[in-house]
Amino acid sequence: MKNDAGKLFNEPETKSSVDGVTTGILPDRDIAKLIEGGRISAEGGVDQSQIQPASLDLRLGATAWRVRASFLPGKASTVQAKIDRLKMHQIDLTKPVVLEKGCVYIAELMEELKLPADIAGYANPKSSTGRLDIFTRLITDCGAEFEGVAAGYKGKLYVEIMPHTFSVLAQQGTRLNQIRFVRGNPPPSDTKLTELDQALQLVYSDSDGPLPAIIKNGLWISVDLEGDASNGIIGYRAKHHAPLIDLSKLNHYDPLDFWEPIARNAERSLVLSPDDFYILVSRERVRIPNSHAASMVPYDPSVGEFRIHYAGFFDPGFGYGANNLKGARAVLEVRSHDVPFMIEHGQDVGRLIYERLLGEPEKIYGVNIGSNYQSQGLKLSKQFKPLAPI
Repeated sequence: MKNDAGKLFNEPETKSSVDGVTTGILPDRDIAKLIEGGRISAEGGVDQSQIQPASLDLRLGATAWRVRASFLPGKASTVQAKIDRLKMHQIDLTKPVVLEKGCVYIAELMEELKLPADIAGYANPKSSTGRLDIFTRLITDCGAEFEGVAAGYKGKLYVEIMPHTFSVLAQQGTRLNQIRFVRGNPPPSDTKLTELDQALQLVYSDSDGPLPAIIKNGLWISVDLEGDASNGIIGYRAKHHAPLIDLSKLNHYDPLDFWEPIARNAERSLVLSPDDFYILVSRERVRIPNSHAASMVPYDPSVGEFRIHYAGFFDPGFGYGANNLKGARAVLEVRSHDVPFMIEHGQDVGRLIYERLLGEPEKIYGVNIGSNYQSQGLKLSKQFKPLAPI
């Protein structure tokens, strides 16, 4: 391939571009072209395993800082200048380090960007990060907003990290967040989403039957408080004084050392305490077609003072798979704001925004690429063993 980064996106190369789609999220093949053209770089190179169907995993760099306060650099400052002003101490991430709950850290990322003028980015925590109640936000030099990367940005990337519930062990190379790249700013369209649902059926019940899609500024989902028929568990509440979690250990920890299972009650309701963190699940099973990606809106005060999602990216192929899989549940990472709040079974709690891709990805979400949460139900992060029968 001709290594000409300046012309990387001047010609319509994807099938969708040929069909007239010129704005949207970059699929994996176009992310690979950004890397090949030097638009995304890292010391030692970018690993192919970082490329997901419609996003790129980001890795912690060699250095982090404990800081006194969260911040945005603003349009006239670098991140490093603000770190120098607010830092408490510097941390060497070339070896495993404990990130204490309740503390704010800024870490440099291994990846750097030299984006074309028509390509921007936005970031989100990875699924396992959100399910551990680790709050992360991407920051850029001269950035006026969290998680956003301006079109044409050239520079380093940083991530703010605040473990809320569990202290965690991390080091250079740990992947806590991910970034999507987008050309243009195609507005979400309920009309287009309705057409997509009519063509492909986006929502199913737990018995594999189709459900009507509730579409209003996105696809609405509700909470399941009926629970598993075999054990009646509707979710998990995090314990406040749990052991340390090593993020590199998979299928390792006994969930009962960290989580309290929540049993359904007769009213099929749950009072959310603002002091607690919950893992719940949607009543609906949803699908994301290969032509689209989706993002969960984390907080919508119109339905209640609570946050339902930290890690909001849903990849192309989510809810599809072997044996004609009829959708997958959306796991909800829930924290109430300020006051106790009661939710009930089937109550609308959030919405998915579907965004089209510039072209279908070469790989899709699923077990074939090591995805951990395909065909999921109520599921904790990948660091935990499955819950033994109670």
